Amino acid sequence: MAHKKSGGSTQLGRDSRPKMLGVKMQHGQSVKPGQIIIKQRGSKYHPSTNVKKGNDDTLYAAKPGIVKFAKKKVKAFDGKLKLRNFVSVEEKK
Repeated sequence: MAHKKSGGSTQLGRDSRPKMLGVKMQHGQSVKPGQIIIKQRGSKYHPSTNVKKGNDDTLYAAKPGIVKFAKKKVKAFDGKLKLRNFVSVEEKK
């Protein structure tokens, strides 16, 4: 008879590393070209003027300026108006 319990494997402890998603630049903050504004999965926020969208839905500044957030009504694919979040970068004056 064995005097030690066998070291079985556990089903816990396989947590994935955090993806660091979310808003990185707030309304009114200044940004440089290429700076990340929002990291997201899907299109919760949509790009507007001077903002581009990466392959992983990340929004980043195309030109230097100040970040602006706005909500606009946009026509959806079924013809209904839907409120959507837009991010733009206004150039400094």
